[in-house]
Amino acid sequence: MTRVILPTHLRSYTAGIAEIEAEGSTLGELLADVERRHPGFLIRVVDEQDRVRPHIKCFVAGSQARSLATPISGEVQIIAALSGG
Repeated sequence: MTRVILPTHLRSYTAGIAEIEAEGSTLGELLADVERRHPGFLIRVVDEQDRVRPHIKCFVAGSQARSLATPISGEVQIIAALSGG
């Protein structure tokens, strides 16, 4: 199991839980497991072309993952960019 740290705006899909556990050998598999456990989560992170949404950044073991094919080698942290004026 891998620890996944979530930004505040995604916690509504995990009953307010900030850190969850999920399984998967790649980022895509891990996020799919989060979706199985917490329906409605995945569409907020991954777009219709199976890419991480532009305003979302995923870090695996401290390094930014640029692809859902990124192997899981440690803790995953999801960060959402803020915008506004």
